[in-house]
Amino acid sequence: MPDLINQTPKGGALKKAIVLIVLLIGVLVCLLGGIAVGSSGLSFGESVAALFGNGEVTAVRIVQAIRLPRTLAALIAGAGLAVAGLMMQTTLHNPMASPATLGVSNAAVFGANLAIIGFAGGFLSTGHNVDNYTTGFNPFATSLIAFLFAMGAVLVVLALSKIKRYAPETVILCGIALGFLFTALTTILQFYATDVGLSAAVIWTFGDLGRATFETDWIMLAVVGVGVIAFLLLQWRYNALGLGEEVASSLGVKVSLLRFFTLLAASMITAVIVSFLGIIGFVGVICPHAMRRIIGNNHKFLIPSSVLSGALLVMLADIVSRAVGNGSALPVGAITSLLGTPFFLYLIFTKKGDKA
Repeated sequence: MPDLINQTPKGGALKKAIVLIVLLIGVLVCLLGGIAVGSSGLSFGESVAALFGNGEVTAVRIVQAIRLPRTLAALIAGAGLAVAGLMMQTTLHNPMASPATLGVSNAAVFGANLAIIGFAGGFLSTGHNVDNYTTGFNPFATSLIAFLFAMGAVLVVLALSKIKRYAPETVILCGIALGFLFTALTTILQFYATDVGLSAAVIWTFGDLGRATFETDWIMLAVVGVGVIAFLLLQWRYNALGLGEEVASSLGVKVSLLRFFTLLAASMITAVIVSFLGIIGFVGVICPHAMRRIIGNNHKFLIPSSVLSGALLVMLADIVSRAVGNGSALPVGAITSLLGTPFFLYLIFTKKGDKA
């Protein structure tokens, strides 16, 4: 049965393979670009040499300790956000669903704000000393609290949605409602924050790849990698779900259980990325849309293409942010929106219907 559902029209497999190869080449090129671009004035050759430990000590330190973990974070985060968005769109039958649909990002932002403003210095400690926000609280603790709030929000949404057997519209509405709740709580928290606390919290919210380390990269890679493998193993079930819930059920797919697992896994991927890097918007919406238009609805190809296109978009945005930042990188989340908005509008106004 899976083989029947996953059948690809003659000639279609070659086109999909070419698209995947082109995306992979683009990711590799951006990987080298991310290592070579920066404000230190290193040439491409010097950057590549420093990557392998050759050249001046300063150059090696810049490339291996700063640029490489940042570039890898862009690759992993882009891949994770894109596949999370794809899975949410598939299971909720909503083309506008994204990692923000279940209130994950809003809850993570509130958790981080609570950690920074409430525990690291703000109204629960001292007032306007910037040292409180740099030495008074472990950044990993901020990420942990952000993650816990994000996953807590997801579990609440899924628990409420269970009443309606995880009906897509119920999940979306519950997620939107909880998202507004956490946004309101964040606003109240920021209202009582000191100037320094508010500044630190707002800066955390930006999609900032500069805070990435090899340690955080490994954690994100583990979560994203396990999630992608699980989605690929279930890909024929997602194809069946695309034919309608009744058809999927007749083929032996437990729709409610599949929806619960998928939303939980996609939300966990999002929560981990947001808790470490802040909000990087638009990736989970535009990349799956673009890949559906180009490669069709077969998740056997759609999942890897979304992973590669998401990685490509965020890596490209990171390169642009460093190239135009005049010595300091702009928030990568802003760049993804700037790059993605016109392309997304193009997709909307040129849509002729999804490919089979």
